Amino acid sequence: MDTSADWSSPDPAADRFADLTGGVRICYRVQGPADGPALLLLAGLGLDLTSWPERLVHGFTERGFLVIRPDNRDAGRSSRIGTPPPGRLRQLLARPRQDAYDLADMAADTVGLLDHLGIERAHLVGMSMGGMIAQTLAARHPDRAATLTSIFSTTGNRRVGQPALSTLARLARPAARTMEQSVKRHLALLRHIGSTTYPPDQSLERTWASTVWQRGEGLPAGASVARQIAAIQASGDRTPELSRITAPTLVIHGDTDRMVHPSGGRATSRAIPGARHLEIRGLAHHLAPGVLDRLVELTGDLVQRHGASLQPSPEQERRSRG
Repeated sequence: MDTSADWSSPDPAADRFADLTGGVRICYRVQGPADGPALLLLAGLGLDLTSWPERLVHGFTERGFLVIRPDNRDAGRSSRIGTPPPGRLRQLLARPRQDAYDLADMAADTVGLLDHLGIERAHLVGMSMGGMIAQTLAARHPDRAATLTSIFSTTGNRRVGQPALSTLARLARPAARTMEQSVKRHLALLRHIGSTTYPPDQSLERTWASTVWQRGEGLPAGASVARQIAAIQASGDRTPELSRITAPTLVIHGDTDRMVHPSGGRATSRAIPGARHLEIRGLAHHLAPGVLDRLVELTGDLVQRHGASLQPSPEQERRSRG
């Protein structure tokens, strides 16, 4: 366990780094009371830690959570993995390279980050691919998962949760090469996968897309996203594994999701024993301003029902005392 992580930084939203076994470096941010129950936010495909809106993060910290947001490997300021990305044909046929990492490796990164921070158990919240990572962590490391909230995610079964053909066509376009192009691509994709019931804030989205480009130092995301897609494909159908999850689970999905069909959320809730399934009318594949407070409330209620007695670890208590 690395006890060098500093939670007393004057800038609680600063990027910090954890060097893990195997040479992977994970960038993360920590916000909230050091003695609060840990809540881990895991982002989706190609997204960095800033994809979790500040309003949602603040909602959790106001409820007393210690909120941890990592960049997944191959995203944000975390390590870019050196293995070659799969070619377009491999992606279309769902045949990842033999040297591809998988969701279990990404879950292991997350466990390594918790070890780095001296946190024994955390409440897991994951969206899209981040939901798959959270599911995998909860299944393979049940002692580290206090609760699980899986948002517009799926099981890996190819008969459920598949993107619309119109969405696949957009995802197949070459990666943006400039910040301006990247911002335009993001806004165009958001018009496709977003919702009129829960519309995005165009100004915030434009600013966010620019920030993402800058945090990634302008590196084209194509290879990194391709490796993350391969990680999902390499993990296959995880339905049997999900049946081993013991953490109290909430599965949230939108009924208009074009990125991960709502059948993915239904299959997830069926696979996890005792999971509660909530399909929100009008919600698509985007954390829009109009739904953030409800997501905080839903996850907070899950924790209150099942995890209110969770105590901070000895390392958290030590840090909170300064």
